[in-house]
Amino acid sequence: MNSDIPEIIITSRQNPAVKAVCSLRNRPERERSRLTVLEGYRELTRAFEYGIKIVECFYCPEMFLGENEYPFLRTLSDAGVRVIKVAASVLEKMAYRERPEGLVATAVMKSHTLENIPVKKNGFYLIAESIEKPGNLGSMLRSADAAGVDGLIICDKGTDLYNPNVIRASTGALFCVPLAETDSVTALNWLRANDIKILSATPHSEFNYSEFDFTGGVAIVVGREQTGLTEFWLEQADLKVKIPMLGKIDSLNVSSAATILLYEVARQRHWQKPEWSK
Repeated sequence: MNSDIPEIIITSRQNPAVKAVCSLRNRPERERSRLTVLEGYRELTRAFEYGIKIVECFYCPEMFLGENEYPFLRTLSDAGVRVIKVAASVLEKMAYRERPEGLVATAVMKSHTLENIPVKKNGFYLIAESIEKPGNLGSMLRSADAAGVDGLIICDKGTDLYNPNVIRASTGALFCVPLAETDSVTALNWLRANDIKILSATPHSEFNYSEFDFTGGVAIVVGREQTGLTEFWLEQADLKVKIPMLGKIDSLNVSSAATILLYEVARQRHWQKPEWSK
């Protein structure tokens, strides 16, 4: 089945190529090399589909979950990617998941500026200020894709976009959602220049999130996990809203809050309330 894939086999966990992959778990090394790690069939295929340059792909057939891995490896090899077969113990060392799926790759990180964000009439954007936990950022990317946002702008970043846990939590949405990384002042100026209203989420608002019309140009702004939005965004907001809390806990996880707000905008724009049958 794999006779047309060049087989360079690595069996040692001390191989320099293996050590190089493991070093990419560290942010300074990712930023120095401009490389990151991708893992699993879904992430790799989505990255390749959306133009991410894959440099090397390490595979272990014993760990494959299906029958699509070999055709994909052939596609990578034909595209000039160095495809390398490794022992199970080697792939386990390179992987960051508890249950590896048999594919680990290195890929070139893209730069993301405001030029990547499409300007649309009545555009729909998500602003994430100083998010620190990779899982939260990845989850917001996944929700942003599902809700149909036109772009996600990361301000004053607390974690890097290409942290492997961001990629994993986003299920590959990192590669298809238009993205920018910038500072808050620059992001604000971009929003004002494009006539985008700013909706800030805060538990201290007197208005519920569902009380307003979000069919015009709008940017939802959410803040750091522990402290929420800074005064900068609260002061600049055209509208401040809260998500009602009916239990004992006074706030939601930031990615959960972002998802609720994103889907309210999507609901108003795309789904009409059905009429009850008589």
